Amino acid sequence: MSKKKKFYVVWKGKKTGVFNKWETCKKQISGFEGAQYKAFLDKDEAEKAFKKSYNDYKGKDTTKKKISEEEKRKYGTPVLESLSVDAACAGNPGILEYRGVDTKTKKQIFIQGPFKQGTNNIGEFLALVHGLALLKKQKLPNYPLYSDSKIAISWVKKKQCRTNVTFTEANKDLLDLIKRAEAWLKENPVTNPILKWETKVWGEIPADFGRK
Repeated sequence: MSKKKKFYVVWKGKKTGVFNKWETCKKQISGFEGAQYKAFLDKDEAEKAFKKSYNDYKGKDTTKKKISEEEKRKYGTPVLESLSVDAACAGNPGILEYRGVDTKTKKQIFIQGPFKQGTNNIGEFLALVHGLALLKKQKLPNYPLYSDSKIAISWVKKKQCRTNVTFTEANKDLLDLIKRAEAWLKENPVTNPILKWETKVWGEIPADFGRK
């Protein structure tokens, strides 16, 4: 798949302006102390930015695709009266944690981990099952859950964690937890709506660990 075309604004460098190639931009900033530059997806946006100050864009993601009004209408807004889950994994596999939060308040409802030699998909799967079990215990059969992982959602629907991770003594506790989650899914009918969190429209899921 070809890379998206980018335009580079140099506010401070050997030469300033808008450049349409990274190699050209790099020549202007390489070895230049205090160089100020940013990449943009749209040429018009880049030209507008050049007329402004670097500080107007400092710390901002200027290569993020803008969401159209049509997409905003298509996805609407999330159901705030819901539970959001997410996982964080340092490595693949690596040290894994997962948690669930109240979507509206972002109050943490549960957190599990760390587990050794896990993956983000495993964490997302376990977080969903943990959330489902918690809502069943609280007698909330119609309360929605959000996850930003299509894979984890599909695993829950299939009642199986289809990971390729190799399990050893080091991560046996994680395997035990997966087996318990799969058994729970087979023994308990799922009535709660499991919804996909649309990150590109709504931003990061409230349960995100903020480690990106």
